[in-house]
Amino acid sequence: MITITELPEYEVAYVRHVGSYMDTRVAWDKLGEWASRQGLTPHNQFFIGISLDDGNLVDEYACRYDACVTLPSGFEKHKHATHVQFQTLSGGMYALYSYYDTIDKFVLAYQNVFGLWLPNSEYEADDRPCLEFCMNDPASDPEGKCKVDLYVPLKKRA
Repeated sequence: MITITELPEYEVAYVRHVGSYMDTRVAWDKLGEWASRQGLTPHNQFFIGISLDDGNLVDEYACRYDACVTLPSGFEKHKHATHVQFQTLSGGMYALYSYYDTIDKFVLAYQNVFGLWLPNSEYEADDRPCLEFCMNDPASDPEGKCKVDLYVPLKKRA
């Protein structure tokens, strides 16, 4: 099921991975270690993945992915610029698709939204990136599955 929702703007720290989307663990590990030292945990912040390239259009070795963590208000970014990068994620209208399965099948979430739901809706995707809110750690899931809330940026069809 897909729901339409509004997201606020988020300030995030991120680590970029270039290569296969199946190998983003290194970026997540680096970000996770840094975030933990700052007291940024899944209990008080969001961890968000951003797949910046379409794997069907870009060679696997060149795909870009940002592993992000939201920052609390007043976070002093200038003290941390050597460990991570920073960006602002745009708020606005998004389609929310909740996914729970193994990471190797996550591409199906994108296919469901872009291939099935979107063409039959009153919306079209806009140019903001999709946001993958990581809602669990697959390594600690009893079935090894990931729970991801996929947010696809929308605008009304013209």
